[in-house]
Amino acid sequence: MRVEDLAAGAAQAELLGADGTVEDPLVVVDLDRPVADQTVLRRAVRRAAECDRLLVGLTRTTDGTGHLFPPLLDALDLTLVPVDSADRRLVAVDDPEATARTLVRAAADSPQAAVILGRLLHTGPRLTVGQALDAESLAYSTLLAGRRFARWQAARAPHRPPPPAPADPVLVCRDGDVLRVTLNRPERHNAYGRELRDALVAALDLALLDDTLTEVVLSGNGPSFCSGGDLGEFGVSRDLDTAHLIRTRAGAALPLHKLRDRVTVRLHGNCIGAGIELPAFASRVVADPGAVFRLPELGMGLIPGAGGTVSVPRRIGRWRTLHLVLTGCPLTAERALDWGLVDELSPSGPTGA
Repeated sequence: MRVEDLAAGAAQAELLGADGTVEDPLVVVDLDRPVADQTVLRRAVRRAAECDRLLVGLTRTTDGTGHLFPPLLDALDLTLVPVDSADRRLVAVDDPEATARTLVRAAADSPQAAVILGRLLHTGPRLTVGQALDAESLAYSTLLAGRRFARWQAARAPHRPPPPAPADPVLVCRDGDVLRVTLNRPERHNAYGRELRDALVAALDLALLDDTLTEVVLSGNGPSFCSGGDLGEFGVSRDLDTAHLIRTRAGAALPLHKLRDRVTVRLHGNCIGAGIELPAFASRVVADPGAVFRLPELGMGLIPGAGGTVSVPRRIGRWRTLHLVLTGCPLTAERALDWGLVDELSPSGPTGA
C-alpha cells in the first residue's frame, strides 16, 4: 500500500468478515515513494491513527531516514529499515521486505491477538500502570477463551501439572539494607508458575512494608533467569474472571512497579515471556552478555500477560515491542542494551547471581 492509498482510506475497509473473522490484520505501507503534498501526508497520519489494522511501514533506502515523515512514523505501528537507527519507532533488519512478509504471516496466524495487541500498545501509554495492567489482563483472558489458543492447546502433548517445588521456589536473604531475592526452580528454568509467583510476591511485599530496605536485588538460580509462564499451568483455569484478578491483584507486576526505584534485576540465560516482562518494570536491569530475550505468546494466540504490554513499551517504545511479539524471535543482550530493554551488560556468576 502507498502512502496515498493510506490517506485515501484503503486500510479502513471493514476489519471483520461476515462470519466475524479478521481480514488483513496487518497492512504494509511503502514509504519509499516520495509524497510532496503535505495535505496528503497529514491525512495519512490521521487515517493511521484511526486504523484498527496493524500498519507496518517499510523502506529499502540505505542512505538514512531523512525522507520519512516523522508524524507518520509516530502513527504507524512500526517501520522496518535496512540500517541501524537510534529512533525507537524504527526496527533495523537485513531484509525489510522479507521481514514484512514474516510479520504479515504472523498476524494472519493469530489475527485476533495481533489486532488486540496493537490497540493495547496504542492506549497503554495514556493509562496509569495499574489501569494498563488491567487492560492487558482483560484482553489476555479474552484470548484464553479464543479458538486460536484452543488450537495451540490441542496440538500439545497431554497436560501434566508441574510437580511441587523440591525446595523453596524463591530464596530471600537480607544483607544489611539490601534484600536479595532469588528465583529457585532451576529444574524448570524458573518458570513463572503459581508457587514461584506467590513466593516472589511475598518477598516483594517485605520490601513494600519495610522502608529500611533500600535495594532489592532479583536474580535466578540455574541456567535461566526465567523461561516464562509454566506451560504445565497454561489454560488450566476455566474461571477466567478469577484468573484476571489473580494476574492483576496477586501477580508480581504491580509490586515490582511500586518498588521500581529500589529494584535491580540481574538476568542470564533464557529470559522468555514473564522472564523479561517483569524485570522491565525495574529501574535497573543488568544482563549477562549471553542472555537471550523472547516474547513468544502470539504463536499461542495470546499476548504478553505478565505485564509485558505495559513494562516493555515504557523501555523500548510500542513500535519495537510490537516487533518482538510479532516475530517471537530471540533478541540478543547486545541489542537489548542498544534498545534500552536492559541498562548494563555484566557477566553473571555460575548460578546467575
